[in-house]
Amino acid sequence: MPQKTVYLETMGCQMNVLDSELVLGLLRAQGYEPTDDMTTADLALINTCSVRDHAEQKALSRLGSLKRPKQLHSGMIVGVIGCMAERDPDGIFASMPHVDLVCGPGELNKLPALIEDVHAGRTHAVALSQSLSRRSTPLQRALEYDSVEALDFSRNPEPGPGVLQSYVRVQRGCDKFCSFCVVPFTRGPERSRPPSQIIDETRMLADRGAREVTLLGQTVNSYVNQENGRPVRFAELLARVASVPGIERVRFVTNYPGDFTDDIFEVMRDVPELSHYLHLPVQSGSDAILKRMRREYTVGEYIDLIERGRDYIPDLSIASDFIVGFCGETEDDHEASLLLIERCRFKNIFVFKYSERPGTVARKRAGDDVPDEIKRRRNQELLAAQERISAAANRERIGSTVEVLVEGYSKAAVKAREAEQARGEEVGWRRSDQLVGRTWTDHIVVFPGAPEDIGRFADVRISDATALTLHGTSVRGSWERNRTCGAGSAASPGFESP
Repeated sequence: MPQKTVYLETMGCQMNVLDSELVLGLLRAQGYEPTDDMTTADLALINTCSVRDHAEQKALSRLGSLKRPKQLHSGMIVGVIGCMAERDPDGIFASMPHVDLVCGPGELNKLPALIEDVHAGRTHAVALSQSLSRRSTPLQRALEYDSVEALDFSRNPEPGPGVLQSYVRVQRGCDKFCSFCVVPFTRGPERSRPPSQIIDETRMLADRGAREVTLLGQTVNSYVNQENGRPVRFAELLARVASVPGIERVRFVTNYPGDFTDDIFEVMRDVPELSHYLHLPVQSGSDAILKRMRREYTVGEYIDLIERGRDYIPDLSIASDFIVGFCGETEDDHEASLLLIERCRFKNIFVFKYSERPGTVARKRAGDDVPDEIKRRRNQELLAAQERISAAANRERIGSTVEVLVEGYSKAAVKAREAEQARGEEVGWRRSDQLVGRTWTDHIVVFPGAPEDIGRFADVRISDATALTLHGTSVRGSWERNRTCGAGSAASPGFESP
């Protein structure tokens, strides 16, 4: 019997990356094997993002390119999964009639059944999470979420390099309802997974080769789950995850500034397995804009949070997000964002031009009144300011020695090896091969190394730097960490080990 193939393309955030990994595992169990050729796949899925209009337009363009392959391959099934599927299923079917199925991010465990429905009737198949209403009773919501989380429960990754750095979902949904954001409508209300499930999943990943896990949540530091009649909050969860044997580094994204508490800083300071890096989106340096965005904190409170964090953890590195051109943003508001970047000295920032999203408060009550050319200029100015800061900070690291977890070959090395393979040349290890890794503060480091370094921690002496990347040489080649790790090292006073 011919092997069934699936082409899966992922757009958007780390949540989507994890969802795609879980979907592939689910489909493998149904007899599908991944392929990089979308034109010949039996099943082609696009995992979509709805945070910005640009992301949706990119997804629609990709879906459009599947029209011709489907005409040539009558048995092909084309599907849209993720946030865009949840937000606008009717619009997808209307504009892309060759699409067979749409499936929201909370219903991905139903994909095999949807595929069977399409095979049986060649009609549109739909699974959405609109039933996950905040008006549901607590019992209804619990039963609904048990179904939603079935995909996480079924996770069964193969041991190998792909497990080295793994994501673990600790929370779904969002209750913030920022005026610009569509996420609460596409991913539903906030719900934290039980800590025992998170620890069990982390142990499983560690047993299969994971050395670093990244805990995922829309507002991950808001995590809280009742266990034996008492709340387990995020700081305690961090300590428990860090104490799983075999896990040597723990990261977490994304944080909401208004919910960040000092006990998280304390556990980051005291537990050696926790990364000294935070993704802490601010969105604007103007209090007027933050109020219009419904962000529930002020610029002063945000600055105070960062200063407290650096008091606890002197080498704490912080990344942030900014939106330019939000409704009514003036030049003074924009200048306030530039001043905040200078004040906070971020490791890096992500800047996005505001685009209206259907169903949001900003779409209903405010106008997208900043011209696109002004948005583009403001975007470039914020990025240029951050580039100067990042370049200067990275140059200060020249001559220092940093510890990195070696992730694999650098992008340049991968391209060179692919080119050699395309020419039919034998690809082997060379001393000039560039590896890439990340420090405890999430800085990217490129250096020459050997294949056996991949998956290990290594000391690298920094010899050069750009705004984005540190370059160096391995001090001692491949080596295993000598810091204490594993059970018993990560539990802070007052936290119960698993």
